[in-house]
Amino acid sequence: MTSISERLLQLAYDPGISPKGGGLPGLAVLKSVVNSINLFGIISVVGALAVSLGVWAWGHHSGGHQAEANGKKGAVVAAGAALGLGAANGIVAFFSALGEQVR
Repeated sequence: MTSISERLLQLAYDPGISPKGGGLPGLAVLKSVVNSINLFGIISVVGALAVSLGVWAWGHHSGGHQAEANGKKGAVVAAGAALGLGAANGIVAFFSALGEQVR
């Protein structure tokens, strides 16, 4: 049976692991793929926003309250998706830096 001090020492052990670029082959390819996925998402959001705004306008001018409401919801969702895609790198960097402060 181990003592409490030995258990605390095991919990406080720092394995010395930290993110480091260049450790594995293909990192540049992976970054390129993720950048392309992000660009594809942003282009899709532009299309979704255009369609949603069109539905919103059509519903408003034709008296279709359901279509108008769906166009508004689509516009808000597209704006939120654009915000998330644009801020993804900053959000991950923020929480990664926050996680590094945990001891």
